[in-house]
Amino acid sequence: MFTGIIEGLGRIAENALAGGDRRMLIAVPTGFLDGAQLGDSIAVNGVCLTAVAFRDGGFVADLSAETLGATTAAGWAVDRVVNLERALTPNKPLGGHLVSGHVDGVGHLRDKRDDARSWRLEFEAPAALARYIARKGSICIDGISLTVNEVSGRRFGVNIVPHTMTHTALGQLTVGDAVNLEVDLVARYLERLLTARDET
Repeated sequence: MFTGIIEGLGRIAENALAGGDRRMLIAVPTGFLDGAQLGDSIAVNGVCLTAVAFRDGGFVADLSAETLGATTAAGWAVDRVVNLERALTPNKPLGGHLVSGHVDGVGHLRDKRDDARSWRLEFEAPAALARYIARKGSICIDGISLTVNEVSGRRFGVNIVPHTMTHTALGQLTVGDAVNLEVDLVARYLERLLTARDET
């Protein structure tokens, strides 16, 4: 589990084919991996990856065909900047919301504009995810916990304060770019509970 509070920016240092899947080396900031062990979960742009090796100032992760097909990871070119977060621990503040690192779908940035010192970003979600996105609810975009400001059909808007824009990879997004979306866990489980009730 994660919180959606980004702890550092990394970089795709290597991206190589490995038996039909991909093996990537993600370079991380100094100290980010302090205390890390093989098998640890690390969220990269909201995708939960397992550290299978440590080298060259970063960690190595294997990305399956499932992960590559369900997220933006297939398009991560070498030198791409990515958001990083280590897994939640009992002594870590829950500053965002509970995030699983299991991406629900890929959305796209449709508008980006200044709003005083902040930025307004409008995204479009896949039709299957739109019903889970509610005004003032939580959404995880490329691993970042954000509050939804408005919703209109498949589109929803968020407000990005200067700190978030400068300390995450959001500032590098341009209109049309794809992003990983994870909807609120509570919304997904609530729907399943209601569906199961109706089926009985």
